[in-house]
Parts: sequence; C-alpha cells; structure tokens
Amino acid sequence: MNLPNKLTLSRMILVPVFMIFASMTQLGTDNFNASWYLAAGIVFAIASFTDYLDGHLARKWHMVTDFGKFMDPLADKLLTASAFLCLIEVADLPSWIVFIIIAREFIVTGLRLIAVSEDGRVLPAGMAGKVKTASQMIGILAI
Repeated sequence: MNLPNKLTLSRMILVPVFMIFASMTQLGTDNFNASWYLAAGIVFAIASFTDYLDGHLARKWHMVTDFGKFMDPLADKLLTASAFLCLIEVADLPSWIVFIIIAREFIVTGLRLIAVSEDGRVLPAGMAGKVKTASQMIGILAI
C-alpha cells in the first residue's frame, strides 16, 4: 500500500477520534472546557489536510490507484458527515441542513457506483467535488 492510500486510511481512522473529542464537549456542561473543542478542531484539521496531501502526492508521484479513487471520496464523506452530525448537537446546526448535505452525498455515491458497475472503471472525483469538499471542511472548521 502506497503512502497516499495510507493517508486516506489514516483519515478514516481519525473520524472516530474526532467524534470522541467533539462528543466530549457535551460532558460536564456546568464546567465548560474549550479544550475539547480545540482538540476536535485540530484532529479535524489534520484529517482534512490528509485529503489534500494524499491527492497531491498520488498525482505527483504517479501513484493514483483505483483503491485511492474509490476510498478517498469515501473517507471525505465519512469525515464531513461525522462533523455535520456532531454540529447538530454542538453548534445547534439544524438537522434538515445536515440531511440535505448527507442525502446529496448518498446520491452522488450511488451514481458513481452505477457508473462503475456499467463499465468496470472507478470514477475519480471531479474538480467540482473537490471544491465542494474543501468548502465543507473550511466551513466546518469555521463553525
């Protein structure tokens, strides 16, 4: 397994770590502790950076694989969906907004799977999808 694919897997591993830290912000509401928010934000930022880094390295070192083309968008969806779900509790983000975002992700993933099943190729993420993911990650960090 090459380094870009390891970075993708590390992003997936960081998802539950992020969620644990984000959930800890809800404990002990009498004694607010901003350090859990900071820890969750740092983990999310590191995981988000691996998204940029794995793609950059895969293209630079000519290590683009079908595994990476499939798993990278999945890792992104896991990271952003987990963050949006946490923001329902932590930041009072309306659940209908989160539903629309996650539903869109399911629809796009479903369409990509249909395309894969028809001709056997894995579709890489397009530029619009990359911009959308980067915008979501920046927005989540801002919140």
